[in-house]
Amino acid sequence: MLELELEQQTNIKFLVKLGKSGNKIREMLVQLYGDNAMKKTALYTWVKRFSEGRESVTDEERSGWPATSRTEENIAKIHQIVRENRRLTVKSIEEQVNIDREAVRKILTEDLDMRKVCAKMVPKELTKEQKQRRVTIFQDLLER
Repeated sequence: MLELELEQQTNIKFLVKLGKSGNKIREMLVQLYGDNAMKKTALYTWVKRFSEGRESVTDEERSGWPATSRTEENIAKIHQIVRENRRLTVKSIEEQVNIDREAVRKILTEDLDMRKVCAKMVPKELTKEQKQRRVTIFQDLLER
C-alpha cells in the first residue's frame, strides 16, 4: 500500500510541474487507479505542497506517541500487572507502563480479551477448569 501511495505522490508531483489543476490531477488518478486512487483531501494537500516547491514525495516523521504502543512486550507487561492485581485502574496501568491510556484499554480488551467487572479486569471467557470449579462450589453450597 505504501508503494501505491508513493507512486501516486510521484505522479502528482509530475503533474503539478506540468501545470495541471487539482481537479484534472484527481480525474487522472481516478482513471488510472480506480477505487485505489488517493482521497481528495490528501490529493489536494499534496498538490498544495508541490505547488509551494516541495520536492520530497515522502512524509516527514511526526512527533507524538509512537504508533507502536501495542507491542508484544507491552502486552506481556500489562498482562503480568493485571495478573498480580486485578483491581488496578486503566490510569494506574498507564502510569506503570508509560503508554497512552487508549492503547492500554485496547490491549486489555482486544489483545488480552478482558472486560471490566466491578472494577476488576477479568477474562471474558472462563476456562473449562474455572467453569467446573464454579459448578462444584455451587453444588456444595446447595448441599449445605
